[in-house]
Amino acid sequence: MPTHDRTSAVEPHGFVERHIGPRPDDIEAMLELLGLRSLDELVERVVPAAIRTTRPLRLEPPRSEPKVLAELGELADRNARCRNFIGLGYHECVTPPVIRRVVLDNPGWYTAYTPYQSEISQGRLEALLNFQTLVSDLTGLEVANASLLDEGTAAAEAMTLCHRLLRRGDDRATFFVSEHCHPQTVAVVQTRAEPLGFEVVVGDPATYEPGPGLFGALLAYPASDGRLPDPAGFAERVHAAGARVVVATDLLALTLLRSPGELGADVAIGSSQRFGVPLFGGGPHAAFMAARREHLRQLPGRLVGVSRDADGQPAIRMALQTREQHIRRDKATSNICTAQVLLAVVASMYAVYHGPRGLRRIADHVHRHARLLADELAGLGCALPDAPFFDTLRVTPRAPGSDEVLARAAQRGINLRRHDNGDLGIALGEPVEIEDLALLIEAFGGEPDRQALAVRLERQQPGIPDALRRRGELLEHPVFRRYHSETEFLRYAHRLEARDLSLNTSMIPLGSCTMKLNAAAEMYPIGEPGFSDVHPFAPAEQLEGYRVLCERLERWLGEITGFGAVSLMPNSGAQGEYAGLLVIRAWHRSRGDEGRRVCLIPESAHGTNPASASMAGMQVVVVRCDEQGNIDLDDLRQKADAHRERLAALMVTYPSTHGVFEEGILEVCRIVHEAGGQVYLDGANLNAMVGLCRPAELGADVCHLNLHKTFCIPHGGGGPGMGPIGVAAHLAPFLPRHPLAVVGGEQGIGPVSAAPYGSPGVLPISYAYIALMGADGLRRASEVAILNANYVARRLRGHYDVLYSGRHGLVAHECIIDPRPLRESADVSVEDIAKRLMDYGFHAPTMSWPVAGTLMIEPTESESREELDRFCDALIAIREEIREIEQGRADRANNLLKHAPHTARAIAGEAWDRPYTRERAAFPAPWVREAKFWPAVARVDNVHGDRNVVCACPPVEAWADAAELAAPGGDGGD
Repeated sequence: MPTHDRTSAVEPHGFVERHIGPRPDDIEAMLELLGLRSLDELVERVVPAAIRTTRPLRLEPPRSEPKVLAELGELADRNARCRNFIGLGYHECVTPPVIRRVVLDNPGWYTAYTPYQSEISQGRLEALLNFQTLVSDLTGLEVANASLLDEGTAAAEAMTLCHRLLRRGDDRATFFVSEHCHPQTVAVVQTRAEPLGFEVVVGDPATYEPGPGLFGALLAYPASDGRLPDPAGFAERVHAAGARVVVATDLLALTLLRSPGELGADVAIGSSQRFGVPLFGGGPHAAFMAARREHLRQLPGRLVGVSRDADGQPAIRMALQTREQHIRRDKATSNICTAQVLLAVVASMYAVYHGPRGLRRIADHVHRHARLLADELAGLGCALPDAPFFDTLRVTPRAPGSDEVLARAAQRGINLRRHDNGDLGIALGEPVEIEDLALLIEAFGGEPDRQALAVRLERQQPGIPDALRRRGELLEHPVFRRYHSETEFLRYAHRLEARDLSLNTSMIPLGSCTMKLNAAAEMYPIGEPGFSDVHPFAPAEQLEGYRVLCERLERWLGEITGFGAVSLMPNSGAQGEYAGLLVIRAWHRSRGDEGRRVCLIPESAHGTNPASASMAGMQVVVVRCDEQGNIDLDDLRQKADAHRERLAALMVTYPSTHGVFEEGILEVCRIVHEAGGQVYLDGANLNAMVGLCRPAELGADVCHLNLHKTFCIPHGGGGPGMGPIGVAAHLAPFLPRHPLAVVGGEQGIGPVSAAPYGSPGVLPISYAYIALMGADGLRRASEVAILNANYVARRLRGHYDVLYSGRHGLVAHECIIDPRPLRESADVSVEDIAKRLMDYGFHAPTMSWPVAGTLMIEPTESESREELDRFCDALIAIREEIREIEQGRADRANNLLKHAPHTARAIAGEAWDRPYTRERAAFPAPWVREAKFWPAVARVDNVHGDRNVVCACPPVEAWADAAELAAPGGDGGD
């Protein structure tokens, strides 16, 4: 592979110059402020010489946007565009054009961050509350979370939920999985169960007898082959054995079927993909989980709830955040950090757009076509099960059999599922029409009369038995009944978008989250039908474009990290952590080291690290950090030696979570290796390393890469994400395998995601970024990321203390400022500063992590010097506002910060009893006058929201009368 000459000039006014915010003269001025002559000198002072790579990146030269788009278009065309009736949890659907245009393709939605700052996230939060309401209503269970990664991992999370619900001392360890579940779901559950010591029994619910060791059971309704078993009887037997029941289900089917909650389910899981989300080659798609209200505090993932703001108005927020990993670490409900927010928003908007009548009409359309097809195939002599179904048929073809049918189907551009015994599966989706039925009938040897088929379709009656037929209304909240003209829907979606601060408003300077440019050229290819309309389990020869894209991307990521093998399966950073630890565990076991279960984790680590280690069956041992935030090498030596016979791994973030390139990293890796362990490097901060140093060259054995950070996949309001792992050569044989595709190593662990490549639909984004940047551009991005962070740190010094720095007083790509002394001097908290920043038009940096009471700032390379100056000016101005309190010129309790953020409602109200002007409150800086972003609600009451958890759309009267939300113990609307 050719090397792009480092000495060659970066293309003037090309993509690299547009991706990187500061202009060349800005870079010179910023370096001058730091007392440096060049970016090279900056790197020499920030990155220890011992870890800097001596080998430049060997990547193809950067291409222009037109060339990269043409290249990706050619790859998309190499994926065959067939009609996919394969099923297996992935269905053809229609994304309404208005949803694709105003949500899926809209940076106002896809560049937002996780809604931890609820006052400037109300639009996204409302859409997620709609999603939870949709799921809760259709599943018949009181509470639902705001999405999970995919159906397979949702099933695995449900299993661990069932186990957490056991009483203390109850040692049950058996989990039953119906053989009628999707095979990838079964495999992901088995992967998750093994390190936890659970026994997974796969069998037929009709013959399985629950025993005393059972703690939970997973059923399929509908089954993977389409049949509709009534789960009620089995659920009764499971409950009689003292265990819980999980039901994997289909939201569209539930518009016609009785809900799992009515039939005895304690938990329901599934995928919302067919609610308007393209196939995307397997993802990203938003899974869901619903449960009974008594299980609320054990539910994994994020919950969105309704609280009230400082004015007593309803306000939506993330509920029960104390369950998050950064608080509970290895005791967290799960290691989930990235959800699938953007896709959950699409699914919820699909339900809003169609409403209950529209959804039932779509379900009835699909069901009647399936009924007609079943009748026609039976008339041809094919055998079908004598059982009710919704949209999927299992067919035994007449002679000569399946091979001929599949060949005729392929000639007509149709993909079917082949069962292990030779039966064929046909799963119909929303776009199905009479012509599709005719082609299917021809594939099975028939000669259909299309006009006669249309007549018979009109006469077709539903085939769902009374015992399973849904009765009564669904989705009664007005939000699902109001916006059915495109005009009204467009205005509703835009109204929600306007309540969120995204990257199209201002910088989002969150440390550890790398909120950088998601360029339009990178985003454009994901809409190519050759990428978006592809089924993950289509024949391999139809997926040539994805295969080549993934192979190239794996090779590029391997070159960037120094690792010899990469797996793209993990579809979140936390899942990458988990997969990496399982690979390490499998390697130890292959060598007979069954007892290596100890995982050393520095106290500064991401909270997902200990949660992932716990899920991987490891015992977490915390390693201290010194006063500079570095790993305490003496403590590491002592603990590595103490656990020498049991040490499995060390998890380390590099550059450190404190924003510094620790000089002792080589010694850290040596200590762990000498004790028999492996080094897992958390790649969350790789944005400071690309082109400058390689994780493998530091001594790491495994590294996960957040493609939604360093490699430009947008955060989407909290997802999608991708967390592929790179591994050293000796670990490559243990990379994850998949039951339905050829991926992974010869001794690979089981699948960690439902699809073989996790979320391949977003991989063209990272592919485009690397192809557009080239070796020089990637290195320049790292250099400017470090420059921007140091520029911010230098500008803020003297106003706030900067907590950690390296030997030369410089930071890496992020810095931590310390406002804790202001608590005593002015009674100002870090939250007060965060909320006041909203009045200046900015999202707050990362609050209280990794050090409580501090702000961690990461500006990224994409922000211009002008934007950095505005942000610094805002923080400096806030410091002056705090100084007014310190000097007695402003009241300690009644001041600009304590009342922040200031809403338009407050500014425009008749009453104003505050000791400062409305102008200072709402327009504290010149740029705010030019473009004001108004927080949608005043400061949200978090305590009230956790004490009165409301996780579905409240009744309309609750919105009209906010006092109802304040009722003690109220849980209305669930």
